[in-house]
Amino acid sequence: MSDKKRLALICEDPANLFDMAKTEDRKLLHTLTAAGWEATAEDWKDENTDWTNYEVVILKSPYDYHNRLNEFRAWLHKLARAGVQLLNPAEMVLWNADKHYLQEIADAGFDIIPSVFLEKDTITDLVELFDRLGAEKIIVKPCVSGGSKNTFTLVAGETDLHHHPLKELLPKEAFIAQPFMNEIHEGEWSMLFFGGAYSHTIVKKPKAGDFRVQPQYGASIHAVTPAPAVIGKATELVRRFAGGALYTRVDGVLADGKLMLMELELIEPLLYTAFDEESFARYITALDKVLK
Repeated sequence: MSDKKRLALICEDPANLFDMAKTEDRKLLHTLTAAGWEATAEDWKDENTDWTNYEVVILKSPYDYHNRLNEFRAWLHKLARAGVQLLNPAEMVLWNADKHYLQEIADAGFDIIPSVFLEKDTITDLVELFDRLGAEKIIVKPCVSGGSKNTFTLVAGETDLHHHPLKELLPKEAFIAQPFMNEIHEGEWSMLFFGGAYSHTIVKKPKAGDFRVQPQYGASIHAVTPAPAVIGKATELVRRFAGGALYTRVDGVLADGKLMLMELELIEPLLYTAFDEESFARYITALDKVLK
């Protein structure tokens, strides 16, 4: 590592963040400063920022990237041309931005939630999806998305699928359809890794009558310790698809004790550091390791 030690932590405008994200970003900036970094919060969209002033740029909470994906891609390429190190690496981020990556993970032999991709500008029979997925209830969401935007729950026989709002969206972008996993009511597991090493796990349980597990939708969050076999499978997944990453979050549900992957988060995951007091120290250790 050079002596420069200037670091940009990419965050969204605090006014747009929910309280847990604000607190986590603020504490991470403080931790980085205490570790000797001259750390500054920056907005990736700020055209007046001279990114070459920084030794490292870390993506933390650019929650709006999926709404401005072309601009975001251009910014990533701009950093690369300027020789600025980005964490996580740009090629990994671009791969992770589109949920088609789940097919690659499945092809490698890992368990994912069964998925059908509804490609842009392709005629899709929504009724047929239930048979293809072997489910009476399915979740459909954009392949490039965040925060449950344009996410729909479809129930066989209960919705006029021929006139569903999804029909208006499919000509504009690709979607992924998955069976609704009843295990989600027991919680979605989020396993955090820093520098490829396991750190901690939380489980997010949706509030009664909802399926969304984001804290801003009222989900409850609890620290948990997965079985060694579950940690082992997640570790194997991270080593295979997130080598060189500063941070990785493995999201999934447990079905008969087996981890079924929902998302591999490599761009802007909330790290749930509030649920493990040692997690910040592990983050700094991982940062030093990745930059060596």
